[in-house]
Amino acid sequence: MEAQNQNLKTTLPLSLGRFHISEDYGFLLPNPLKELPDHYKPWMEIANKLPYLIESHQLRALVNKMPLLNCHFLKGYREQRLAHLVLSFITMGYVWQEGETQPEQVLPRNLALPFVEISRKLGLPPILVHSDLVLTNWTKWNPEGPLEIRNLDIILSFPGGESLRGFILVTVLVEKAAVPGIKALVEAVNAILQLSQDSLLEALQQLRLSIQDITRVLEQMHDYVDPDIFYAVIRIFLSGWKDNPAMPMGLIYEGVSKEPLKYSGGSAAQSTVLHAFDEFLGICHSKESADFLHRMRDYMPPSHKAFIEEMRSAPSLRKYILSSGNGQLLAAYNQCMEALAELRSYHITMVTKYLITAAAKAKVRRQTHLPGPPKALEERGTGGTAVLSFLKSVRDKTVESIIHQNV
Repeated sequence: MEAQNQNLKTTLPLSLGRFHISEDYGFLLPNPLKELPDHYKPWMEIANKLPYLIESHQLRALVNKMPLLNCHFLKGYREQRLAHLVLSFITMGYVWQEGETQPEQVLPRNLALPFVEISRKLGLPPILVHSDLVLTNWTKWNPEGPLEIRNLDIILSFPGGESLRGFILVTVLVEKAAVPGIKALVEAVNAILQLSQDSLLEALQQLRLSIQDITRVLEQMHDYVDPDIFYAVIRIFLSGWKDNPAMPMGLIYEGVSKEPLKYSGGSAAQSTVLHAFDEFLGICHSKESADFLHRMRDYMPPSHKAFIEEMRSAPSLRKYILSSGNGQLLAAYNQCMEALAELRSYHITMVTKYLITAAAKAKVRRQTHLPGPPKALEERGTGGTAVLSFLKSVRDKTVESIIHQNV
């Protein structure tokens, strides 16, 4: 028995570095670049003026004149990530410039070819994803200053002004708030491998605090994002061409495929954080929810997806706690579950405000400065799900995973 324990203790410790996850920034790309090499100036000139070009209906004409550039002059991972961000923003603007009633059905080859090329290199789909909109799209005013909203700005934008900026930056801060929780997962797995109940208890307590902090940060959305602007202006640019009645056939990527391709729009489900928490805590979602969540993993950087898989294949936390007979561990585990259920309940409140209530208001709104709201995704998330039923199912399965046992 002693030898077996010794083997467990010498198992290669799990570390964040193996998955390109930052000790300081978690899944956020540390210090993203803001400029590409000069060769890509035609892309940057368009990307930096996107809100104006979309609102003045000039974007499509400019993109059609853009030179066809290949990706050979991109040096290293961070330049590739910025290129994906730039091309994804131009693509969303190009497709949705005239709103949902006149989406563009064909992405021109001078945009489609490099976008698909860089997407293949990164292992990402050729559409705007969470790792573009949030993880790669932030910068500090003062590089030495803290990661706080007053010291942050976004790199690229769509129409939506301060509300779009707030939406992205609050989500950046949510990812930052998750960092202690991500570290706690690693510490907890290593604690189980080393049979250290004290270390596991400490890790579970840290995970709970991190989940509670995420909920607190999410509350800032109310201070920075106007629900009417989010619903009527911003949402369309996060929408994809899969499970979207406005583009039932998908999008033709010229020079890539003669058949239209279908990709889901941006979704909070593309953030790696809650996937990793769920796998570690052993939460089993309904088949429909699980199918959607697993599909969203293909919209993450491959190294982040691999981290989720590592959590899934790690020794079972639930089994370890149940077999340990340790009441403190059981209580700490359940507190993590309760905190996660509260976060998911709060997310439902947010979606109700920014989607369901905003949609109802938009229906009765008369002449205003806002464009007509998108109807195709009225009760769906930008990822294409029936959003409220999905979120409630995910929350309810979290509650069901609480262990009720007399210890």
